[in-house]
Amino acid sequence: MQALHTDKAPAAVGPYSQAIEANGFIFASGQLPIDPATNAFAEGGVKEQTRQSLTNARNVLASAGVDLSHVVKTTVFLSDMENFAAMNEVYAEFFKEPYPARSAFAVKALPKGALVEVECIAVK
Repeated sequence: MQALHTDKAPAAVGPYSQAIEANGFIFASGQLPIDPATNAFAEGGVKEQTRQSLTNARNVLASAGVDLSHVVKTTVFLSDMENFAAMNEVYAEFFKEPYPARSAFAVKALPKGALVEVECIAVK
């Protein structure tokens, strides 16, 4: 088991890793829409936040030598299901067929008031 880290995604701010690689799998922690260059949320709405969250996920996976085509499962957390269509539109820009399995659901709240958070599992 190996912890992964990149400066191209927000640093872990608690007792967790950006990702863990184990037995050929990469388990990436949920990515908030924080721009690591500014340490602030991407400006705009759910589309911009989804784009930043997925960019962060892509950068974390790159630290393991894989890209989004290696993702087998994602979980998308939304602050409001009304944002599903807009999130899905941006999500489709990042993933191609065969699409990873996915769960998407609304939660009561996300850290720092985010509109979206994305976690993923990839395989080498």
